[in-house]
Amino acid sequence: MTSSSAGTVHLAVYDTFADWETGHATAHLTQNGYTVRTVGLSREPVTTMGGLRVQPDLALDELRPQDSALLILTGAAGWDTGETLAPFARAARSFLDAGVPVAAICGATAGLAREGLLDDRAHTSAVSFYLAATGYAGGERYVEVDAVTDPGADGTGRLVTAGPTEPVAFAREVFALLGVYDAKKLDAWYRLFHDSDASAYEVLQGE
Repeated sequence: MTSSSAGTVHLAVYDTFADWETGHATAHLTQNGYTVRTVGLSREPVTTMGGLRVQPDLALDELRPQDSALLILTGAAGWDTGETLAPFARAARSFLDAGVPVAAICGATAGLAREGLLDDRAHTSAVSFYLAATGYAGGERYVEVDAVTDPGADGTGRLVTAGPTEPVAFAREVFALLGVYDAKKLDAWYRLFHDSDASAYEVLQGE
């Protein structure tokens, strides 16, 4: 990955995408010098689950792993109602094969499971039987945690997964993966936004 692309994170957007699931991650990435660009199946506007209208910055066929530091995939109804979003799972494969990380939360984990990307990687989701219903072969690699990062192997990219109730833990794993915060500050950030620990704010401000 070139240094010029290190600050660009791509967020996949599609109709009914769960906009709250990536809010912590994208907001704090932006505050820490990253550029977040949205990518849709086309450049046509989409409507989030929260009713927000989003104009994608680029179409999926314009997306290249070498131009990105991370691809983020959120939940959406489309992951469980046909093949509409399957191209994003295939894009995730191309990212991982190129050594560029991917972060998936909620229904996007099922899309990756159907693509075979969780068969040999540590992962989590809403519940294990949700992924089991996809018929994937990775059940033994399922981890009962709020969010998890598989380190990748043989040149493949790292993969973050989380369930739909864990947007803060999801963001924590993204920040750790990209080195946004050191360990002390990352712990403080998580305690502040997950546990409402006011003392953590002093750590964040004091660093």
